[in-house]
Amino acid sequence: MYPLTIGLAIQNQDLMEQTRACLAELPFRVTVEQPDTADVGGFLDRLERMRPDVVLLDITSCQSPLEGLVTGVRAATGDSLIVALNTVADSDTILAAFRAGINEYVHSPFGVTLRRALEKRAGERSRRRDGGPKGAGKAFAFFSAKGGCGATTLACHVAAELGRQDRKVLLADLDLDAGMVGFITKTNSIYSILDAVNNLHRLDIHYWKALVSNGIHGVDIVASPMALASKHPPKDDQLRQVIAFAKPHYDWIVVDLGRSLSRLGLAALEEIDEACLVATLEVPALHQAKQIIQTLLDSGFGKNRIRLILNRSPKRMDITLGDLEKMLAIPIFCTVANDYTELYETYAEGRMLDRGTNLGKQFVRLAAKLANLEEEKDPKKRGLFG
Repeated sequence: MYPLTIGLAIQNQDLMEQTRACLAELPFRVTVEQPDTADVGGFLDRLERMRPDVVLLDITSCQSPLEGLVTGVRAATGDSLIVALNTVADSDTILAAFRAGINEYVHSPFGVTLRRALEKRAGERSRRRDGGPKGAGKAFAFFSAKGGCGATTLACHVAAELGRQDRKVLLADLDLDAGMVGFITKTNSIYSILDAVNNLHRLDIHYWKALVSNGIHGVDIVASPMALASKHPPKDDQLRQVIAFAKPHYDWIVVDLGRSLSRLGLAALEEIDEACLVATLEVPALHQAKQIIQTLLDSGFGKNRIRLILNRSPKRMDITLGDLEKMLAIPIFCTVANDYTELYETYAEGRMLDRGTNLGKQFVRLAAKLANLEEEKDPKKRGLFG
Protein backbone atom coordinates (compact mmCIF):
# COMPACT_ATOMS: atom_id res chain seq x y z
CA MET A 1 0.00 0.00 0.00
CA TYR A 2 1.30 3.47 -0.91
CA PRO A 3 2.56 5.22 2.29
CA LEU A 4 0.39 8.33 2.45
CA THR A 5 1.31 11.44 4.41
CA ILE A 6 -1.47 12.97 6.51
CA GLY A 7 -2.26 16.49 7.72
CA LEU A 8 -4.58 16.81 10.75
CA ALA A 9 -6.62 19.75 12.04
CA ILE A 10 -8.80 18.11 14.72
CA GLN A 11 -10.06 19.79 17.90
CA ASN A 12 -12.78 17.36 18.98
CA GLN A 13 -11.16 14.81 21.29
CA ASP A 14 -13.48 11.96 20.31
CA LEU A 15 -12.78 12.50 16.60
CA MET A 16 -9.06 12.62 17.31
CA GLU A 17 -9.14 9.31 19.19
CA GLN A 18 -11.08 7.63 16.38
CA THR A 19 -8.66 9.04 13.81
CA ARG A 20 -5.60 7.85 15.70
CA ALA A 21 -7.12 4.38 16.08
CA CYS A 22 -7.71 4.22 12.33
CA LEU A 23 -4.23 5.48 11.39
CA ALA A 24 -2.53 3.13 13.83
CA GLU A 25 -3.54 0.19 11.63
CA LEU A 26 -2.27 1.76 8.39
CA PRO A 27 1.24 2.50 7.04
CA PHE A 28 0.61 6.25 6.94
CA ARG A 29 2.58 9.10 8.52
CA VAL A 30 1.20 12.29 10.10
CA THR A 31 3.34 15.22 8.92
CA VAL A 32 1.15 18.14 10.01
CA GLU A 33 -0.89 18.15 13.22
CA GLN A 34 -2.82 21.13 14.57
CA PRO A 35 -5.49 21.07 17.30
CA ASP A 36 -7.71 23.58 15.46
CA THR A 37 -7.79 25.97 12.52
CA ALA A 38 -7.95 29.21 14.51
CA ASP A 39 -4.50 30.11 13.18
CA VAL A 40 -5.43 29.57 9.54
CA GLY A 41 -2.33 31.27 8.16
CA GLY A 42 0.05 29.15 10.23
CA PHE A 43 -1.85 25.97 9.35
CA LEU A 44 -1.72 26.71 5.62
CA ASP A 45 1.98 27.56 5.80
CA ARG A 46 2.72 24.18 7.39
CA LEU A 47 0.60 22.42 4.77
CA GLU A 48 2.44 24.18 1.97
CA ARG A 49 5.81 23.14 3.37
CA MET A 50 4.87 19.49 3.96
CA ARG A 51 2.24 19.02 1.20
CA PRO A 52 0.55 15.92 2.68
CA ASP A 53 -1.39 13.50 0.48
CA VAL A 54 -4.50 13.75 2.69
CA VAL A 55 -5.85 16.53 4.93
CA LEU A 56 -8.37 15.63 7.64
CA LEU A 57 -10.44 18.63 8.80
CA ASP A 58 -12.60 18.68 11.92
CA ILE A 59 -15.59 20.82 10.90
CA THR A 60 -17.51 20.45 14.18
CA SER A 61 -16.21 23.81 15.43
CA CYS A 62 -14.63 25.37 12.37
CA GLN A 63 -14.10 29.06 13.09
CA SER A 64 -13.39 30.03 9.50
CA PRO A 65 -15.83 29.91 6.55
CA LEU A 66 -15.46 26.36 5.25
CA GLU A 67 -15.30 27.35 1.58
CA GLY A 68 -12.43 29.78 2.23
CA LEU A 69 -10.58 27.23 4.34
CA VAL A 70 -10.90 24.49 1.70
CA THR A 71 -9.74 26.92 -1.01
CA GLY A 72 -6.69 27.76 1.08
CA VAL A 73 -5.90 24.09 1.72
CA ARG A 74 -6.25 23.31 -1.98
CA ALA A 75 -3.93 26.17 -2.94
CA ALA A 76 -1.35 25.03 -0.37
CA THR A 77 -1.36 21.31 -1.16
CA GLY A 78 -2.38 20.94 -4.81
CA ASP A 79 -4.40 17.75 -5.27
CA SER A 80 -4.51 16.51 -1.67
CA LEU A 81 -7.59 14.53 -0.65
CA ILE A 82 -9.56 16.75 1.76
CA VAL A 83 -11.74 14.82 4.20
CA ALA A 84 -14.27 16.50 6.49
CA LEU A 85 -14.72 14.89 9.91
CA ASN A 86 -17.91 15.49 11.89
CA THR A 87 -19.83 13.99 14.80
CA VAL A 88 -23.14 14.10 12.89
CA ALA A 89 -24.47 13.18 9.45
CA ASP A 90 -26.72 16.17 8.87
CA SER A 91 -27.74 16.37 5.20
CA ASP A 92 -27.46 20.17 5.00
CA THR A 93 -23.97 20.08 6.51
CA ILE A 94 -22.88 17.34 4.14
CA LEU A 95 -24.18 19.27 1.12
CA ALA A 96 -22.47 22.47 2.28
CA ALA A 97 -19.19 20.59 2.74
CA PHE A 98 -19.22 19.18 -0.78
CA ARG A 99 -20.16 22.57 -2.21
CA ALA A 100 -17.15 24.03 -0.40
CA GLY A 101 -14.86 21.57 -2.19
CA ILE A 102 -14.53 18.74 0.33
CA ASN A 103 -13.70 15.41 -1.34
CA GLU A 104 -14.99 13.04 1.37
CA TYR A 105 -17.33 13.47 4.36
CA VAL A 106 -16.94 11.08 7.30
CA HIS A 107 -19.08 11.17 10.44
CA SER A 108 -18.75 9.52 13.83
CA PRO A 109 -18.51 6.65 14.49
CA PHE A 110 -16.01 6.16 11.68
CA GLY A 111 -16.08 2.38 11.59
CA VAL A 112 -14.41 1.45 8.31
CA THR A 113 -15.53 4.58 6.44
CA LEU A 114 -12.37 6.63 7.01
CA ARG A 115 -10.16 3.62 6.43
CA ARG A 116 -11.80 2.93 3.07
CA ALA A 117 -11.35 6.55 1.96
CA LEU A 118 -7.66 6.47 2.86
CA GLU A 119 -7.07 3.07 1.25
CA LYS A 120 -8.76 4.27 -1.92
CA ARG A 121 -6.44 7.27 -2.04
CA ALA A 122 -3.42 5.05 -1.40
CA GLY A 123 -4.50 2.83 -4.29
CA GLU A 124 -4.73 5.82 -6.63
CA ARG A 125 -1.24 6.94 -5.67
CA SER A 126 0.13 3.43 -6.16
CA ARG A 127 -1.33 3.19 -9.66
CA ARG A 128 0.29 6.49 -10.57
CA ARG A 129 3.68 5.31 -9.32
CA ASP A 130 3.44 1.87 -10.92
CA GLY A 131 2.59 3.09 -14.38
CA GLY A 132 -1.18 2.89 -14.39
CA PRO A 133 -3.29 4.84 -16.91
CA LYS A 134 -2.68 8.59 -16.72
CA GLY A 135 -4.15 9.92 -19.94
CA ALA A 136 -3.82 9.50 -23.67
CA GLY A 137 -0.13 10.32 -23.99
CA LYS A 138 2.93 8.40 -22.87
CA ALA A 139 5.48 10.53 -21.05
CA PHE A 140 9.25 10.00 -20.83
CA ALA A 141 11.42 12.03 -18.47
CA PHE A 142 15.16 12.42 -19.11
CA PHE A 143 17.53 13.49 -16.35
CA SER A 144 21.27 13.13 -15.80
CA ALA A 145 22.88 11.40 -12.85
CA LYS A 146 25.05 14.52 -12.64
CA GLY A 147 25.69 17.55 -14.80
CA GLY A 148 27.17 16.84 -18.23
CA CYS A 149 25.87 13.31 -18.81
CA GLY A 150 23.88 14.37 -21.88
CA ALA A 151 20.23 13.98 -20.85
CA THR A 152 19.14 17.13 -22.69
CA THR A 153 20.83 16.05 -25.93
CA LEU A 154 19.11 12.67 -25.76
CA ALA A 155 15.73 14.21 -24.91
CA CYS A 156 15.86 16.64 -27.85
CA HIS A 157 16.90 14.04 -30.42
CA VAL A 158 14.41 11.42 -29.16
CA ALA A 159 11.64 14.05 -29.42
CA ALA A 160 12.77 14.94 -32.94
CA GLU A 161 12.65 11.30 -33.99
CA LEU A 162 9.20 10.79 -32.49
CA GLY A 163 8.07 13.91 -34.36
CA ARG A 164 8.75 12.08 -37.64
CA GLN A 165 6.00 9.55 -36.89
CA ASP A 166 3.06 11.84 -37.80
CA ARG A 167 1.93 11.82 -34.18
CA LYS A 168 1.50 14.64 -31.66
CA VAL A 169 4.71 15.15 -29.66
CA LEU A 170 5.59 17.57 -26.87
CA LEU A 171 9.12 18.42 -25.70
CA ALA A 172 9.00 20.17 -22.32
CA ASP A 173 12.01 21.75 -20.63
CA LEU A 174 11.50 21.46 -16.88
CA ASP A 175 15.13 22.23 -16.05
CA LEU A 176 14.52 25.60 -14.37
CA ASP A 177 18.19 26.08 -13.45
CA ALA A 178 19.97 25.66 -16.77
CA GLY A 179 17.42 24.68 -19.42
CA MET A 180 19.17 24.08 -22.76
CA VAL A 181 16.34 22.72 -24.88
CA GLY A 182 15.78 26.15 -26.45
CA PHE A 183 19.44 26.42 -27.42
CA ILE A 184 19.67 22.95 -28.96
CA THR A 185 16.39 23.22 -30.87
CA LYS A 186 16.87 26.90 -31.77
CA THR A 187 13.47 27.70 -30.34
CA ASN A 188 12.56 31.34 -29.93
CA SER A 189 9.62 31.99 -27.64
CA ILE A 190 8.73 34.73 -25.20
CA TYR A 191 6.82 32.19 -23.10
CA SER A 192 8.07 29.39 -20.87
CA ILE A 193 6.85 26.53 -18.71
CA LEU A 194 6.42 29.04 -15.88
CA ASP A 195 3.69 30.81 -17.84
CA ALA A 196 1.72 27.56 -17.73
CA VAL A 197 2.49 27.10 -14.03
CA ASN A 198 1.43 30.63 -13.14
CA ASN A 199 -1.81 30.32 -15.09
CA LEU A 200 -3.03 26.88 -14.03
CA HIS A 201 -6.38 28.42 -13.10
CA ARG A 202 -7.09 29.31 -16.74
CA LEU A 203 -5.01 26.72 -18.57
CA ASP A 204 -6.89 25.34 -21.56
CA ILE A 205 -5.85 24.08 -24.98
CA HIS A 206 -6.17 27.54 -26.58
CA TYR A 207 -3.92 29.16 -23.99
CA TRP A 208 -1.51 26.22 -24.22
CA LYS A 209 -1.17 26.59 -28.00
CA ALA A 210 -0.06 30.18 -27.46
CA LEU A 211 2.73 29.02 -25.13
CA VAL A 212 4.35 26.31 -27.28
CA SER A 213 6.65 26.83 -30.25
CA ASN A 214 7.85 24.60 -33.09
CA GLY A 215 11.65 24.53 -33.21
CA ILE A 216 11.52 20.90 -34.39
CA HIS A 217 9.26 19.72 -37.20
CA GLY A 218 6.26 17.88 -35.75
CA VAL A 219 7.12 18.73 -32.15
CA ASP A 220 5.55 21.29 -29.83
CA ILE A 221 8.19 22.77 -27.53
CA VAL A 222 7.67 24.54 -24.23
CA ALA A 223 10.93 26.04 -23.01
CA SER A 224 12.32 26.77 -19.57
CA PRO A 225 12.52 30.41 -18.45
CA MET A 226 15.54 32.46 -19.45
CA ALA A 227 18.43 32.66 -16.99
CA LEU A 228 17.59 34.37 -13.72
CA ALA A 229 13.96 34.81 -14.80
CA SER A 230 12.58 32.51 -12.12
CA LYS A 231 12.77 34.32 -8.77
CA HIS A 232 9.77 32.40 -7.44
CA PRO A 233 10.14 28.69 -8.22
CA PRO A 234 6.93 26.70 -8.65
CA LYS A 235 5.49 24.51 -5.94
CA ASP A 236 6.26 20.82 -6.13
CA ASP A 237 2.84 19.86 -7.45
CA GLN A 238 2.48 22.55 -10.13
CA LEU A 239 4.82 21.04 -12.72
CA ARG A 240 3.05 17.73 -12.27
CA GLN A 241 -0.27 19.44 -12.93
CA VAL A 242 1.05 20.95 -16.18
CA ILE A 243 2.14 17.51 -17.40
CA ALA A 244 -1.22 16.06 -16.38
CA PHE A 245 -2.96 18.77 -18.44
CA ALA A 246 -0.79 18.12 -21.50
CA LYS A 247 -1.01 14.31 -21.59
CA PRO A 248 -4.46 13.95 -23.16
CA HIS A 249 -3.38 16.26 -26.02
CA TYR A 250 -0.25 14.36 -27.14
CA ASP A 251 0.75 10.86 -28.17
CA TRP A 252 4.24 11.25 -26.67
CA ILE A 253 5.66 13.71 -24.18
CA VAL A 254 9.41 14.06 -23.66
CA VAL A 255 10.42 15.96 -20.52
CA ASP A 256 13.88 17.25 -19.67
CA LEU A 257 14.29 17.35 -15.87
CA GLY A 258 17.91 18.49 -15.93
CA ARG A 259 20.59 17.07 -13.69
CA SER A 260 20.20 14.85 -10.65
CA LEU A 261 16.73 14.51 -9.08
CA SER A 262 15.26 17.61 -7.49
CA ARG A 263 12.19 17.80 -5.30
CA LEU A 264 10.30 19.33 -8.23
CA GLY A 265 11.46 16.53 -10.50
CA LEU A 266 10.41 13.84 -8.07
CA ALA A 267 6.91 15.37 -7.87
CA ALA A 268 6.70 15.62 -11.68
CA LEU A 269 7.53 11.91 -11.99
CA GLU A 270 4.07 11.07 -10.66
CA GLU A 271 2.77 11.85 -14.18
CA ILE A 272 5.68 10.17 -15.98
CA ASP A 273 5.45 6.68 -17.46
CA GLU A 274 9.16 5.99 -17.84
CA ALA A 275 12.07 7.74 -16.12
CA CYS A 276 15.19 7.78 -18.31
CA LEU A 277 18.22 8.17 -16.05
CA VAL A 278 21.30 9.08 -18.09
CA ALA A 279 24.74 8.24 -16.71
CA THR A 280 28.29 7.89 -17.99
CA LEU A 281 31.11 5.59 -16.89
CA GLU A 282 32.60 8.32 -14.69
CA VAL A 283 32.76 7.18 -11.08
CA PRO A 284 30.86 10.26 -9.72
CA ALA A 285 28.11 9.71 -12.29
CA LEU A 286 27.73 6.04 -11.39
CA HIS A 287 27.71 6.90 -7.69
CA GLN A 288 24.97 9.48 -8.23
CA ALA A 289 23.02 7.09 -10.45
CA LYS A 290 22.99 4.49 -7.69
CA GLN A 291 21.76 7.05 -5.16
CA ILE A 292 19.01 8.29 -7.50
CA ILE A 293 17.81 4.77 -8.31
CA GLN A 294 17.53 4.00 -4.61
CA THR A 295 15.64 7.26 -4.00
CA LEU A 296 13.17 6.39 -6.75
CA LEU A 297 12.62 2.91 -5.39
CA ASP A 298 12.22 4.17 -1.82
CA SER A 299 9.62 6.70 -2.97
CA GLY A 300 7.54 3.93 -4.54
CA PHE A 301 8.51 4.50 -8.19
CA GLY A 302 8.27 1.15 -9.96
CA LYS A 303 11.58 -0.46 -10.92
CA ASN A 304 10.05 -1.54 -14.23
CA ARG A 305 9.59 2.15 -15.13
CA ILE A 306 13.25 3.16 -14.72
CA ARG A 307 15.28 3.22 -17.96
CA LEU A 308 19.01 3.43 -17.28
CA ILE A 309 20.88 4.81 -20.29
CA LEU A 310 24.67 4.62 -20.43
CA ASN A 311 25.77 7.57 -22.56
CA ARG A 312 29.15 8.23 -24.19
CA SER A 313 30.02 4.58 -23.82
CA PRO A 314 33.59 3.78 -25.02
CA LYS A 315 34.31 0.94 -27.44
CA ARG A 316 36.30 -0.83 -24.77
CA MET A 317 35.18 -0.77 -21.17
CA ASP A 318 37.09 -1.80 -18.08
CA ILE A 319 33.87 -3.18 -16.61
CA THR A 320 31.21 -5.38 -18.18
CA LEU A 321 27.59 -4.32 -18.54
CA GLY A 322 26.63 -7.24 -16.33
CA ASP A 323 28.87 -5.96 -13.54
CA LEU A 324 27.38 -2.49 -13.91
CA GLU A 325 23.86 -3.87 -13.70
CA LYS A 326 24.77 -5.84 -10.61
CA MET A 327 26.29 -2.75 -8.99
CA LEU A 328 23.34 -0.49 -9.80
CA ALA A 329 20.72 -3.20 -9.18
CA ILE A 330 18.88 -2.35 -12.38
CA PRO A 331 19.15 -3.40 -16.06
CA ILE A 332 20.87 -1.10 -18.55
CA PHE A 333 18.18 -0.13 -21.05
CA CYS A 334 20.47 1.24 -23.74
CA THR A 335 24.07 2.26 -24.40
CA VAL A 336 24.98 5.23 -26.61
CA ALA A 337 28.48 5.45 -28.06
CA ASN A 338 30.82 8.36 -27.48
CA ASP A 339 31.11 10.77 -30.43
CA TYR A 340 31.76 14.09 -28.75
CA THR A 341 33.52 15.61 -31.77
CA GLU A 342 30.58 15.03 -34.13
CA LEU A 343 28.14 16.48 -31.62
CA TYR A 344 30.36 19.49 -30.88
CA GLU A 345 30.64 20.37 -34.57
CA THR A 346 26.88 20.01 -34.99
CA TYR A 347 26.07 22.42 -32.15
CA ALA A 348 28.77 24.84 -33.33
CA GLU A 349 26.96 25.02 -36.66
CA GLY A 350 23.67 25.80 -34.90
CA ARG A 351 21.79 22.64 -35.83
CA MET A 352 20.80 19.25 -34.45
CA LEU A 353 22.56 16.01 -35.31
CA ASP A 354 21.68 14.36 -38.63
CA ARG A 355 19.85 11.10 -38.02
CA GLY A 356 21.96 9.43 -40.71
CA THR A 357 25.23 9.84 -38.80
CA ASN A 358 26.57 7.04 -36.63
CA LEU A 359 25.50 8.79 -33.44
CA GLY A 360 22.23 9.90 -35.01
CA LYS A 361 21.35 6.29 -35.80
CA GLN A 362 21.78 5.43 -32.13
CA PHE A 363 19.37 8.20 -31.16
CA VAL A 364 16.90 6.76 -33.67
CA ARG A 365 17.22 3.30 -32.10
CA LEU A 366 16.76 4.72 -28.61
CA ALA A 367 13.55 6.51 -29.63
CA ALA A 368 12.24 3.37 -31.33
CA LYS A 369 12.96 1.25 -28.26
CA LEU A 370 11.29 3.71 -25.87
CA ALA A 371 8.18 4.14 -28.01
CA ASN A 372 8.01 0.49 -29.14
CA LEU A 373 8.44 1.48 -32.78
CA GLU A 374 9.73 -0.84 -35.48
CA GLU A 375 13.30 0.10 -36.33
CA GLU A 376 14.00 1.15 -39.90
CA LYS A 377 16.18 -1.30 -41.79
CA ASP A 378 19.48 0.10 -43.03
CA PRO A 379 19.39 -0.12 -46.86
CA LYS A 380 23.19 -0.60 -46.88
CA LYS A 381 22.83 -3.90 -45.06
CA ARG A 382 21.91 -6.42 -47.73
CA GLY A 383 21.26 -10.14 -47.59
CA LEU A 384 23.56 -12.88 -48.83
CA PHE A 385 22.28 -12.66 -52.43
CA GLY A 386 22.04 -8.89 -52.77
